[in-house]
This record gives sequence, structure tokens and C-alpha cells, in this order.
Amino acid sequence: MFPIDIDLTRLYRVFTYDPQTPMIFNSGIFLWIFAGFIFVYTLLRRKDTARILFVTAFSYYFYYKSSGTYFFLLAVVTASDFFIAKKMDRTVHIAARKALVFLSLFINLGLLCYFKYTNFFGDIWASLTGHNFNTLDIFLPVGISFFTFQSLSYTLDVYRKEISPLNRLLDYAFYVSFFPQLVAGPIVRARDFIPQIRQPLFVTQEMFGRGVFFIVCGLFKKAIISDYISINFVERIFDNPTLYSGLENLMGVYGYALQIYCDFSGYSDMAIGIALLLGFHFNINFNSPYKSASITEFWRRWHISLSTWLRDYLYISLGGNRKGKFRQYLNLIITMFLGGLWHGASWNFVAWGSFHGVALALHKGWMAIIGKKKEGDVHGSRRMLGVIITFHFVCFSWIFFRNSSFDNSMAMLEQIFTAFHPQLFTQLMVGYWGVFALMLLGFLLHFAPDKWERACCSGVIRLPLLGQALLLVLLIYVVIQMKSSEIQPFIYFQF
Repeated sequence: MFPIDIDLTRLYRVFTYDPQTPMIFNSGIFLWIFAGFIFVYTLLRRKDTARILFVTAFSYYFYYKSSGTYFFLLAVVTASDFFIAKKMDRTVHIAARKALVFLSLFINLGLLCYFKYTNFFGDIWASLTGHNFNTLDIFLPVGISFFTFQSLSYTLDVYRKEISPLNRLLDYAFYVSFFPQLVAGPIVRARDFIPQIRQPLFVTQEMFGRGVFFIVCGLFKKAIISDYISINFVERIFDNPTLYSGLENLMGVYGYALQIYCDFSGYSDMAIGIALLLGFHFNINFNSPYKSASITEFWRRWHISLSTWLRDYLYISLGGNRKGKFRQYLNLIITMFLGGLWHGASWNFVAWGSFHGVALALHKGWMAIIGKKKEGDVHGSRRMLGVIITFHFVCFSWIFFRNSSFDNSMAMLEQIFTAFHPQLFTQLMVGYWGVFALMLLGFLLHFAPDKWERACCSGVIRLPLLGQALLLVLLIYVVIQMKSSEIQPFIYFQF
């Protein structure tokens, strides 16, 4: 009986939520469960409704394994926005349509504000009024910022009459809950995804090969580069910046710049790759952002699904560039201020968003002064200088994004500018040679020409199925050899 008890215990763990081991793409349990999922998915390839129902059920299971019983919030958002959009489409009067879209905003942003900002705004109110505020024990559901924004894009597009509402609640539930991008993006627009839902399932050799390539790239970025440099160097520096020299703090900032890029773009790559294996196309979410020669270009390359969402639904709604230069600059600052707040209920994120908003406004102002409406191609030394300046501004902003307090951020900056100690460079490189070797590799791969990436992708596509499988197995073996004893959640799970 004892072996049976062990098997039942393992089975129970597979189907129950454990906050210490959430299900993520680079976990062993996901690989085994996904293999079973693919088998059933393939069997249902000719039965559209059954396949959509199966994927939706699996997506809710995936979210339950990531966030526990809070999967009901996903159902609330899905059902409310589906029926609101249907009602809105049948409503002629503009006032009634505005009321319905306001109701959608109230439900989505209301949930987001309660779970994410109650304690933050409570503390602000207490400090302004002189009252005491007892912090509430509120659990932040994983990915709530992503699926509320995704669902909002649907109701806003229906309100603007850019898309027609879906007729089937199941199809909409499939769209909102689709598990590859559910908990950490990318934010997929209804206009891009919904037309694919009822298309015949057909995965070409090119799609399968690209999917494998994206999964390999994402797994390499996350589980090898990001996790290793985070655990073995970056976390130590940011946890106690005053214990380290300015040189070590600066290297820690460079390390975090690479860590957050590899972590988040790695998740996006795996999401895009898994979606391709299932027959769906997502837009790219990162495009070598540290190659940017200006802050404007950076936001065209970094977290593209969020930056375009903020542009289309917030910046343009505020007036965009239609009401004069001053309003344009103010709208940019407000948009990025709220974008910073979207990332977390903390003044650190507000500062980070504000820095980027002011930088965007200053760059737009400079472009107006020199008489350029759009950025032209900048080459040579001018582009190199722009890349260096932009990268270091982004790194400066990451200090406030990563630290939990302003005191830590200021302490880190003080160490960099007053206690640099460059003579420690050789000792630092020798002591952390593995970390800096991976950092060097990560930055070299990031700044490599785009044609190299396309060539590698084409090479993976041309590999036979056995070769692609061996490539994945080899990478998984390397990940197992390098991983820590604890699962490292994706950074953007907290957003």
C-alpha cells in the first residue's frame, strides 16, 4: 500500500495549488503536463468546439496552479465584459454606450485597484489626514494586470466599433484565458487573436520550427542567464548595496538590466513559441531594446504589447499630440506615470514611470527644436553615443524599479558615485567569473545583428523533428545542471 500512497500524494499535488511551487513554463511539472495536453489537443484538432473547451479548461487549471482560487476573478472579468460588449453592440444611444464602457472600466479597474492598490492608497490617505491605516492582508492574484488590460482592449474596441463582439461566451473565455500569455503577457489584442480561434488547426513545419526556436531561446534566457546571475550576484547587491563597492553596485545594475530583460522576454518568447505549436500567432513583444538610440525607440522595442496598449487606449484618449505641444508632453508624462503605477503599488514604480515620461517628453521636445517630426536612421558614432546614453538612463531608472525603497536606491547611487574603487575590478571578475561570463554572453547575444537570429531560427526550422527534440532535451539537461533548488518565478508574475 505504501507505493500507492506515494502515487496518490503526487497526483494530489498535480491537481492542487501550492503557493511555494506555482506552475511556470520552466518547471518540470509543466513539461510533463504539457506533453499530455499536446496529445489530447492533437486528438481534438478536427473538433473546434471540443478543442476550444479543452484549452479553456486547461487554461483555468493553469491559472489555478499559478494563483489558487482567485481563478474566479478571471471568470468574473470574462463574463462581465462578454455581456457588456454584446449589449453595447445592440445599443444605439451614445450616452448608453458610454455608460456600458464605463461599467467595463469600473469592473476591471475596480478589481485591479482593490487587489493591487488598496494598501497603497490607504497609506497615502492616512498620511494626508493624520489617521492610522492598518494594512490589509490582500493577496495579489498572478497576472491580474495582464488579463484585465486584455479584456478591456476588447470592450474598448467594441465601443469604438473597431471590432464586432463575439457570439459565443466560450470563444471569449478562450481568448481571455489562453494560458501561454495569461499570467505575464504579452497583452494580446482581440482584433489580432479572435479571427484565429475558429480557424482550422494547422501547424506548418515553419510554425513548429519557429515555436521550438522561441521556446529554446526563452528557456535559455530565463533558466540559464537570468536565474543564474540573479541568484549568484544581482540579489546580493540589491539586498545590501552598502556592503559593496560602487563598482560592484554598478555591475549589479548592469546585471539587473540583463536579468529583467532575459526574464521577461524569455517568458514572452516561450509564450509565443507555445502558441505557435498550438497553431496561433502572437506579435513579438521585445525587439532588442538595449540597441535603442533614444528613449522613444526604447519604448518601441521594450514590452511592445504594453507600450502600444498605453498609446492606443490611454495616450490617445488623453488627446495624444492633437492639442498642442504642451499637452502632448503632459500626456506622455501622465501615460508613463500611470504605466509605472500599473507595474506596482509603490512610489518606486511611480518614480520609474515618471522618469521615463519626462525623458520621452524631453526627447520629443528636442526633436521639435531640431526640426525633425520623426526619427531618421542614425548611424555610426552618433548612434553608438545614443545607445550608450539611452542604456545608462534605462539602467539608472532600473535602480528605482528594482529596489523596494528609495533609501536603498539612494544608497546604491551614493556607493557608485562616492565609493567606486575601480582597483577591485580584477578581483571581482575572478570571484564571479561564471556570473560575468554569462553576462558577457547575454549582452553579446542581445547586440548581435538581427540577421544572425534569423539565420539561427532558419537553421532550427530546417532541422528534422528528432533534431529539434534533441535540442530541447539538451537545453533542459543544461538547465537542470544549473538551476537552484528553488523555482525562480518570473519577475512579471508580481504585476
